[in-house]
Amino acid sequence: METKNSAKKPKIKICGLFREEDISFVNEAKPDYIGFVFAPSRRQVSPEEARRLREKLKDEITSVGVFVNQPIDEILALYRARVIRMIQLHGKEDEAYITALKDQCPAPIIKAFRADALRDLKGLHTQADFTLFDNGSGGTGQTFDWSLLPAAWDTPPWFLAGGINLGTIDHALRLKPYCIDVSTGAETNGIKDRQKILALVQRVRSLQE
Repeated sequence: METKNSAKKPKIKICGLFREEDISFVNEAKPDYIGFVFAPSRRQVSPEEARRLREKLKDEITSVGVFVNQPIDEILALYRARVIRMIQLHGKEDEAYITALKDQCPAPIIKAFRADALRDLKGLHTQADFTLFDNGSGGTGQTFDWSLLPAAWDTPPWFLAGGINLGTIDHALRLKPYCIDVSTGAETNGIKDRQKILALVQRVRSLQE
């Protein structure tokens, strides 16, 4: 199980998998995490689809469920079915929600914050195990003002998302996030791209050696 201090070297997550081909690509590349999106999105998967895809995923890759303001029971069912091993909250889930979820589920929790939250440190207090900073609601493929990120360094270990691709990943890695989170940047015409996934993961792995 992941812990707050389980790694000092950068990790990488490929998010928004919804095809069997996507699973094949990540099984070959071996990122640290992959994400299944259960919230409304062009990348959304049903619990049944995610279960089928998870069965084909290598066990060494941690599956993360991405949720937006969804009932806790839905999350628990996916965790208990071993479809997901970590939880990413990308909506307006408050601390009471996070507390209730942690009381019922041992899975590590990532709480996503919009980039504008970085201007208000009071908004970054959370019981989640990890934070994630993104541009807007996520999955936009657009970056934000990364100069705001120093304010995040005293938060729980953080994931960086939004506009990360082969052209921006080196800059992103210099900011020393716990994990790089890529979705659109690993795609071509809205579909996951094997070569991009392999290249992105290899770039991160080169810093782990």
